[in-house]
Amino acid sequence: QVQLVESGGGLAQPGGSLRLSCAASGNIISDMGWHRQAPGKERELVATISRSGITNYADSVKGRFTISRDNAKNTMYLQMNSLKPGDTAVYYCYAKSFFRTYWGQGTQVTVSS
Repeated sequence: QVQLVESGGGLAQPGGSLRLSCAASGNIISDMGWHRQAPGKERELVATISRSGITNYADSVKGRFTISRDNAKNTMYLQMNSLKPGDTAVYYCYAKSFFRTYWGQGTQVTVSS
């Protein structure tokens, strides 16, 4: 079993920044990542990171968001810069362990002036 606890969401102005964290406990974790879901839209992939640090980003966030992880702390981060109103969504972290995928509870990110 893996438990995930997210933090760092909130309100930001357009052009501002936020940093999300996802702390994991439990089994050994391989890949991790973030998805988001805006009202009335399907959940979409934002970014992924392997245990070795290989990253992948959705085109919509490339150059603005940075995903990272600290394996010693079992924690993953999403640094979000140059935020846009279109980034408003609930952000969910996930972690894969022994062929299962676990999800966090979600954290709201709102970008508005």
